Amino acid sequence: MDVVTKSISAENTFSDALSLRGDFSISIGGLSDSTLTVQRSFDGSNWADVDTFTSAYEGNGYEGVGAQYRAGVKTGDYGSDTVVVSLRENDTGR
Repeated sequence: MDVVTKSISAENTFSDALSLRGDFSISIGGLSDSTLTVQRSFDGSNWADVDTFTSAYEGNGYEGVGAQYRAGVKTGDYGSDTVVVSLRENDTGR
């Protein structure tokens, strides 16, 4: 089971990419005045925004075809908080 975790206290800062296929979970803490963006890439170079968060969140997702995911604070979206984000590949028995 793979996991990436990142503490973010500046704009234009992202977690390492995590290759996901199937069920995954995301945990976001410390978010008070920044916007966290989750992005997906099929080639590791071109990233597309898939969701944004402005408050703490614990949840699950599903990636059907396989892609890389990362989460971070884009330029212009940082306030003064320290955001902690974790992406985790759930054990799907693969």
